[in-house]
Amino acid sequence: MTKAQTILISGASIAGPALAYWLIKYGFEVTIVERAPELRRGGYGVDIRGAAISVLERMGILEQVRAADTHMTGVYFMNKDGQIAGQMSEASMGNQQGLDIEIMRDDLTDILYRLTKDTVRYIWGDSITAIVETESGAEVHFAHRKPQTFDFVVGADGLHSNVRSLTFGEEAQFKRSLGCYISIFTTPNYLKLDHSQQFFTVPGKTVGMYSARDNTEAKGMFIFQSPALKYDRHDVEAQKELVVKVFGNETGWETQKLIHEMTDAKDFYFDEICQIHMPTWSKGRVTLVGDAAYGPSPLSGQGSSLAIVGAYVLAGELKEANGDFTKAFTAYEQKMRAFVQKNQKVGLVAAGGMIERSNFKIRVRNCMLRVPFLMTFMYKAVMKMISKAANAIELEDYRNRQSF
Repeated sequence: MTKAQTILISGASIAGPALAYWLIKYGFEVTIVERAPELRRGGYGVDIRGAAISVLERMGILEQVRAADTHMTGVYFMNKDGQIAGQMSEASMGNQQGLDIEIMRDDLTDILYRLTKDTVRYIWGDSITAIVETESGAEVHFAHRKPQTFDFVVGADGLHSNVRSLTFGEEAQFKRSLGCYISIFTTPNYLKLDHSQQFFTVPGKTVGMYSARDNTEAKGMFIFQSPALKYDRHDVEAQKELVVKVFGNETGWETQKLIHEMTDAKDFYFDEICQIHMPTWSKGRVTLVGDAAYGPSPLSGQGSSLAIVGAYVLAGELKEANGDFTKAFTAYEQKMRAFVQKNQKVGLVAAGGMIERSNFKIRVRNCMLRVPFLMTFMYKAVMKMISKAANAIELEDYRNRQSF
C-alpha cells in the first residue's frame, strides 16, 4: 500500500480504541470521533474472559487490565429486613478468579485511551450526521466541522449506534427487547461492602449494590420488568423519575436509601436491556463492531469481550485483504457470526436470572442457594455454558504475517 488508507471510527469507548490500536499497528491512518466532550465516566463492571483475554495479551495490556480487577468474592441475596436469604460465590456468577477479569468500564476505557492517544486522532464533542459514498471513498458530514472523505467508516458507537441508524435504518428493526430496564450509578459504600454484591428481589424487580475501586465506592442498581417505555434517552432527570415511579413504594432492604443516592448521582445510566440482531454488519464502505452490531445486553457479561475480539478480527481481516474492505468485511462476519450467536444466548439466560417473576420463585432460589450440593451443580452448569461461549472462536495470529 503506497498511501495509508484512512479510517473513521465512531465511538471512543471499548470497541473503537481496541480496533484503532490494531489498525494503526497494521499501517492504517485512524480517526476516532466521539459525541461526548471527553471519555465517558461511570458505568458498570464489565467482564473479560475467554478469547478476549488472549487479545489483551497480544495488545500488551493484559497485566494492566488484570491489576484493575474488582476482585469480587461473593453475591448475597437479602430479605426485606436486611438479612442474608441466600448467597453464592462470584465464580458461580460466571467469574473465575485468576482466569476471568471483571473491571469497571471506565477503567478499561482509560487503559485503551492511553494505549492509543498518541497514534490516533481523537475528535471530541462531535458526531456524524451523514455518510455519502463516492468514487473516492465515504464522504462524512459532521455536526460541527467540515465534511471529510475516508476510505471507510466503522460504527463502534454502542447499542444505540448513530452509524447504524444512518446506514441501515431505524434501531427498532434490529433491537430484540428482553423485557426489562436497568439503571446503574455511583454511590458511597455506606454498607461497607467488602468486594461483594448484595441484591434484594421482589417479583419483577431487583435492587442491588456492589463495592467498587477497592471498596472506596459502590454502584447502586435497579432492574425491573416492563413493557416498552417511551422516554428521552438524553433526559436524565426524566429517566430517574421513571425509576422512582417503579420503586418508590418499595420499602424493603436499602431501596429507599438507594433511590435517594440515585437522585443525586452524577454518572446515572439507564437503558433498556436488549440485544442487537442484524442479518449483516456491513454495507458498502461502512461496517459495525461491538454493541452496535451484536450487543448481547448489559446483563450478559459478554459485551466487552465480544467488542475486543470483534475489533481484533476486523482489523486482522482488513490487513489480510490488503485494504479490500469488501473482502475484509465478508471474512469478518463469517469468522465472528457463530461466536456472537453463542454469546448472545448467554445474555438471554442472564437476563432471566436477574429478575424473578413470583415470590415462590424467589423462595425457591434462596433455598437452593443454602444447599451446598445444589450450589456446586449450579456453578458447574453456569461455568460450562459461559466458558464454552467465551472460547467459541479460534483466533488467527495476524501480527506476524506479511503486511501490505
